Amino acid sequence: MGKQETEYDVLVVGTGASGMSAAVTAAYQGLKVLVVDKAPVFGGTTARSGGWLWIPGTKLAKAQGINEAPGAARAYLEHEATTHFDAARVDAFIENGPKAFDFFTENTCVQFDMPPEFPDYHAEAPGGQPGGRSMVTRPFDGRELGGRIAQLAPPVPELTVFGMMLGSGKELWHFLRAFKSFESFWYVAKRFGGHLLDVVRYGRGMTLTNGNALAGRLAKAAMELNVPVWLNSPVKSLIVEGDAVVGATVVQDGKPREIRVRRGVVLACGGFPYDVERRKQLFPHAPTGHEHFTPSPALNTGDGLRLGESVGGWVDPTIPNAAAWCPTSVTKRKDGSEGVMPHFIDRAKPGAIAVTPKGRRFTNEALSYHDFIQDLVKACKGMPEVTCWLICDHKHLREYGLGAVAPFPLPIGKHLKNGYLKKGNSLQELAKAIGVPYPALQEEVESFNRDAAKGVDTKFGKGSTAYNRFQGDSLVTPNPCMAPVRQGPFYAIKIVVGEIGTFAGLLTDDSCQVLTQARQPVKGLYAVGNDAASIMGGNYPGAGITLGPALTFGYIVGNALAKQTKRPAAADVVQLVAPRQRVHAA
Repeated sequence: MGKQETEYDVLVVGTGASGMSAAVTAAYQGLKVLVVDKAPVFGGTTARSGGWLWIPGTKLAKAQGINEAPGAARAYLEHEATTHFDAARVDAFIENGPKAFDFFTENTCVQFDMPPEFPDYHAEAPGGQPGGRSMVTRPFDGRELGGRIAQLAPPVPELTVFGMMLGSGKELWHFLRAFKSFESFWYVAKRFGGHLLDVVRYGRGMTLTNGNALAGRLAKAAMELNVPVWLNSPVKSLIVEGDAVVGATVVQDGKPREIRVRRGVVLACGGFPYDVERRKQLFPHAPTGHEHFTPSPALNTGDGLRLGESVGGWVDPTIPNAAAWCPTSVTKRKDGSEGVMPHFIDRAKPGAIAVTPKGRRFTNEALSYHDFIQDLVKACKGMPEVTCWLICDHKHLREYGLGAVAPFPLPIGKHLKNGYLKKGNSLQELAKAIGVPYPALQEEVESFNRDAAKGVDTKFGKGSTAYNRFQGDSLVTPNPCMAPVRQGPFYAIKIVVGEIGTFAGLLTDDSCQVLTQARQPVKGLYAVGNDAASIMGGNYPGAGITLGPALTFGYIVGNALAKQTKRPAAADVVQLVAPRQRVHAA
């Protein structure tokens, strides 16, 4: 049977925050939009994320009395992006971020909450802020999605408790103190009870939090605008006529369909976390492309980047860091598969230290995950593997947990049995179990313990910044990130290099149009989210610097497509390929 041809104004490829933001914005203004995704579920990496967005200058911040000095956000991003500072795109983000916030919160079910004290990761840098830029998606009742809740991508299992997603901030605080205060115990009991009832009734929890809440809210907004979303529908090639991308060949139900567009194709495929060849090219710690672990969806294999390159788009390989690095540990699930556990905040808790295979501390453990890995890569230069061990004592493990090991009262036996958690009744036994020199480890622990008694980390300054202290334990003094490592038995978890999203992407302009290496626009083709080069220049300035720009640039491209009255003249763009040619991604 021949290909069935269908026409839309806009085709969006991908169902994460950036793609759905673009779809909702364009559809709200009357455009006919189609969203496709090759996965059997929607939500992409967004559904697995923390659901935080970094957007300066929102009404949410101003309502809490946080008014930034003019130019502060721009100065901060210029400081962070250094050599890859893109003034036009950064200005577009800063100008449109608050507008995107207003559009979604006033016209859709997409809502957010902001803890005013959550600081930028480098709050002490020029333009940095002690709070008011990072916000988290408000929890969402999954029942509002109706039958489509079954198609929402689940969260990372290792970041749930019995399948229950925990909200950030106050909720996590209650769970860590469930056996320390009646208020927290009662909160946790009610939360568990509601979750178990949902599982019995619906087969899964219905209180969506974090990234699952954002993916669910954006899907609900798209549903209310009657935007069709095709799952299990990969894009195989772009269609080019003359000098413009005019559509794509999409495989739906096993049959190729030619989707024609009047306005443009938007690539939002989630970057390249599972593209081994591009990892080999851009990840210094992964010389074969396999020395890397990621909690991103396995189907995020760089399709958007290859599609863009097939018509002249360019991926800048010079970005200082090609991904948002994250300390990661690898667990064993019940079915025998590997689970990837990102370590976001456990490193900052008092009484945790990290050492290289040589038994030496190498950095401030409470740094952001991105900074921590950069220091680890430097410390392991010349070693066979880029890795370290996260170490704590018994008191710390049962109070805060470590990686996938939950705090008391949940048992730790399965983690010891499968080798994820290493144990030693003495520090010497632990050193032997993890293969590090005991004299070096003993020296580091004794030095850290002496500093902990004074509350000052003389080696690396753990607890010395606003971000450090925010992630620590405010009830611990004088330093919320420091406590002695002395109460045996002792435990360790192996840390390897992972990421929570890629930074290297297609070069785009401030309206998200894909550009060639010569900075000529590829007519009819746009890229957002992790398919576009990050405006952060390979750095990680604060919580939500992926999803904040994703929502914002989705909004920007949706508006750009809605305002488009006619295609640019041929003289304004680069000639791509011969008329009516299909250009394949691979």
